[in-house]
Amino acid sequence: MSETTYQCECGAALRFRQDLTLERGGTSRAWACGDCGLPVPSVVAEKLSHQHPS
Repeated sequence: MSETTYQCECGAALRFRQDLTLERGGTSRAWACGDCGLPVPSVVAEKLSHQHPS
């Protein structure tokens, strides 16, 4: 399985759960860039949240 990477608008390369901030609200989860706080698309964020550095 290939590794997912997301390039945030602030320039940060997000690759792992540690690069994200989890924002809980109501019944859903919202993920944001750990550097700038911009929202990350949920499909991409869920993939990233399951990746761990080796």
